[in-house]
Amino acid sequence: MNIAQEIFSQQEDPIFANKSLLEISHIPSFDRIVGRDEEIRKLSEELRGAVQGYSPENVIIYGKTGTGKSLVSKYVSSQAVNNAHEDVEIGFQYLDCSTDNTETQAASTLARSFNDSLQTGFEIPERGLSTAAYYKRLWRTLESLYDVVIIILDEADMMADDDLLMKLSRAGESGNTDCRIGVIAISNKIEWADDLNERVKSSLQPKELSFHPYDAEQLEEILQHRRDAFKPNVLEEGVIPLCAAYAASDFGDARKAIDILRHAGNIAYERNADHVTEQHVKDARTKAEKDRFRELIEGIPQQAKASLLALAILSLNSEQEEFPTQLVYRQYQNICDNIGQDVRSERRFRDILKELAFLGIVDNRKENLGRSGGITLLNRLVEEPEIVYEIIRDDTRFESLTDHLSNS
Repeated sequence: MNIAQEIFSQQEDPIFANKSLLEISHIPSFDRIVGRDEEIRKLSEELRGAVQGYSPENVIIYGKTGTGKSLVSKYVSSQAVNNAHEDVEIGFQYLDCSTDNTETQAASTLARSFNDSLQTGFEIPERGLSTAAYYKRLWRTLESLYDVVIIILDEADMMADDDLLMKLSRAGESGNTDCRIGVIAISNKIEWADDLNERVKSSLQPKELSFHPYDAEQLEEILQHRRDAFKPNVLEEGVIPLCAAYAASDFGDARKAIDILRHAGNIAYERNADHVTEQHVKDARTKAEKDRFRELIEGIPQQAKASLLALAILSLNSEQEEFPTQLVYRQYQNICDNIGQDVRSERRFRDILKELAFLGIVDNRKENLGRSGGITLLNRLVEEPEIVYEIIRDDTRFESLTDHLSNS
């Protein structure tokens, strides 16, 4: 038997009982949704008209990653579908705007997702049509199949422009469809709606809902509700509290808590362990952080990586966490000289740090040092410096760098 056959022929997983419960896409039942009763109530009130065949309110939901925005939106939308009046047909679709970030891609995905060719009598190709043609098929689909639809636009701030919101919010007014359309736009950026086109704001007239981060106790309860993803007695006592504590320290991110727990189970399985232990959780957290950070910086320019590496080296050689831009710049110069890379001007270097802050990789803040010192910008890595250092050093362009290069 070859290796693949040996793995695929294993009938029983000693660790997991139902791994799908640890998938981000999993929508738990109401009794498994923790700490979001008030948000569920408020969103349900805004969508209440849909079950009677009226237009639901448009809603913008804010909150940090992993605070339950998508989960609650999907849950409440699905409940609206299930509780629609007998003569009302409701549909809902979820669109990830970080993937479908152009108007054409979004219109295509929505049209195909809502369409049922057995009922409408037509197919909608994934590619090859104009934006206008996709909209026409979307309106025809909605007109044929639904009285009301709810469209969830996750990471709506990633859309290239406001055109999709404009078309959806004015579909009825423009005579494109009699189907009532409600939009739930989700964003991590609280200021995003302020930058919307005034015409979009006028037609959308959104209600706003904010989600606060989970605390450690809520995160632990969330994970306890996913315990049956594992075989009985597989999780050691401290595993779930440790996962919750790690995620609570990272802005109350429930996705991160679930990710760490899943990774811990995978590591236990790979090591042929009988139980998932706290050490597996510690290793899982490190692996999850590395994977996330590697994905985040994979496409950034070499100059930006050198800037991050400068901050990492300073952090590893000091007890401080924050460093003034001039000190980081000197370390950056040393790195460039060491690997034979061109050095950017200090002004351009400051722009690079601002770009990294925009990506959420670096934190920077201004500090007034008084009359003699003036105002300086202090910079801090969001990620652990060991992880930043290790991942950037994996880049072949930094292989020749002297270990822990000093800034002297």
